[in-house]
Amino acid sequence: MPEPPAPAPAGGEARRISIRVDVDTHTGLRDGVPALLDLFRKVGLRASFYVTMGPDNSGRAVRRLFTRKGFARKMARTNALKIYGLRTVLSGTLLPSRPVGHGFPDLLRRIEAEGHEGGIHGWDHVFWHDRLERMDAAAIERELRQAAEAYRAATGHDPAGTVAPAWRATTESLEVQDKMPFRYASDSRGQSPFRVARAGGAAHRLIQIPTTLPTLDEMLGAPGMTEARILETLTEGLEPAGLNVFAVHTEVEGRHAAPLFETVLRGWLEDGWSLSSASSGRRRRRIARRRGTTRRSEPFARAYGVLSAGPNLPRTPPLTPIVST
Repeated sequence: MPEPPAPAPAGGEARRISIRVDVDTHTGLRDGVPALLDLFRKVGLRASFYVTMGPDNSGRAVRRLFTRKGFARKMARTNALKIYGLRTVLSGTLLPSRPVGHGFPDLLRRIEAEGHEGGIHGWDHVFWHDRLERMDAAAIERELRQAAEAYRAATGHDPAGTVAPAWRATTESLEVQDKMPFRYASDSRGQSPFRVARAGGAAHRLIQIPTTLPTLDEMLGAPGMTEARILETLTEGLEPAGLNVFAVHTEVEGRHAAPLFETVLRGWLEDGWSLSSASSGRRRRRIARRRGTTRRSEPFARAYGVLSAGPNLPRTPPLTPIVST
């Protein structure tokens, strides 16, 4: 997907990094999310959590050994068995699938009660990842609607945003999610907020807030990627006057690479970066009173002013599907 030039953040704010937390698995939610909540409270950070709401069918990803070039190398490089554990690796195949988001309503409420933002990361992460290009609009709507309804059942309100599993989107998925009560989407990698243009030129309703930095699991185990080099790579990718979104995964940063992740966060804080998904505390409290909720942060989209600036955002050409392993 072509990347528009990065505008300066609205309101004159700069040196801001938004933390996006992707929750893909049962164990990642059960174990990784509480660990991250504790860490974020310790360092004074509010983040945005996007939760897969349906079954954990991680074991079915084994099919990618035959369909995705480079998948086996990626699994070996990242030591997937150590990161995810045998139970997750077999989930939905030799062992029954276990629930992710809809199985932990108390944790979803805790995320928001502690001041973080919540959204959805699909219903069945593996199904979306492997089947999206073959799904029609009705199938896509079922996946998104199930996830949104499960989120609403747990929290009492709609999810703020939607994050496509594995950054995979199609023209059909963009059309479907435009009609749903999301305030924004984060379905791509890029440099600045934008709206995807339809073939006829009209832009989609939902603003896209792309991930701008590489993820830890993409760097761990790569040749020459020592911890020092990882820290250097992440810092070099930051734009002081632009959008910075760092995507983390609860199985990695919440468990296997938790000490490294804390080192990254503390290094950024020491360098004077602001780490938050929310805008000012005063605005958060005003919105909480209006909505009758407690300590709900605003979407990280608003932190950069892009919700109000939406009509004037750059438009990309029609979507080219993103393919990842």
